[in-house]
Amino acid sequence: MLETLYASGLRVSELTNLRLSNLFLDIGFIKVIGKGDKERIVPIGEEAARHIRLYIEGVRRLQNNIHKEDENIVFLNRRGKRLTRIMIFMIVKEYAELAGIQKNVSPHTFRHSFATHLIEGGADLKAVQDMLGHESILTTEIYTHLDTDYLRETVLRYHPMNQKKF
Repeated sequence: MLETLYASGLRVSELTNLRLSNLFLDIGFIKVIGKGDKERIVPIGEEAARHIRLYIEGVRRLQNNIHKEDENIVFLNRRGKRLTRIMIFMIVKEYAELAGIQKNVSPHTFRHSFATHLIEGGADLKAVQDMLGHESILTTEIYTHLDTDYLRETVLRYHPMNQKKF
């Protein structure tokens, strides 16, 4: 679940509603139903796909009490029902504490890190906007708190006044 949050940038509500029928792990994509029931396709890396498969084939397959209305939901609680937003918040807090992380961590932290790390790695802002399901590019820019060193390096590298003349 945590791997999925970080690897895809899903909102917590999108994670709780993620359906087995919307997993296309063999080709590295998941279909997400976001705000306003808008669908989008989000790429997912091999490592996250591997973890999802391990969960489905291991933990989830062993559950014999799955509620009818949640049969198609990926992540379930011990009682066979979909996880709630609160449960996911509690799981994230628990694992952050176990990892010795002192900062305040929430499911949204994974979304923010997903976007920030993509931008810092050179991803196109428009592509990140599409993956996050934002209507406005301005919303996406909020997630990209690029540090001043990176911005300075960008100006020095790409601005014509800083290019060496031969």
